[in-house]
Amino acid sequence: MPSHGSVTKAGKVRSQTPKIPAKPRKNLAPRLRNRKEYIRRLAQQQMALQRGFRR
Repeated sequence: MPSHGSVTKAGKVRSQTPKIPAKPRKNLAPRLRNRKEYIRRLAQQQMALQRGFRR
C-alpha cells in the first residue's frame, strides 16, 4: 500500500516555521478562576453561616 509522501519529509514545514514567543496571559487559567469564584461565593457563605451571620 503506497503512502502519500515519503516519511523522510515528515515535519518539514513545522521545523522551518519561525518560533514566535507566547503572549503573556491576561486572565487566569479556567481551573484557577473557577476555584477563586467558588471560594468567593460558596466558601465565604458557609463560613458566615457557621459564625451565625445570614445574608
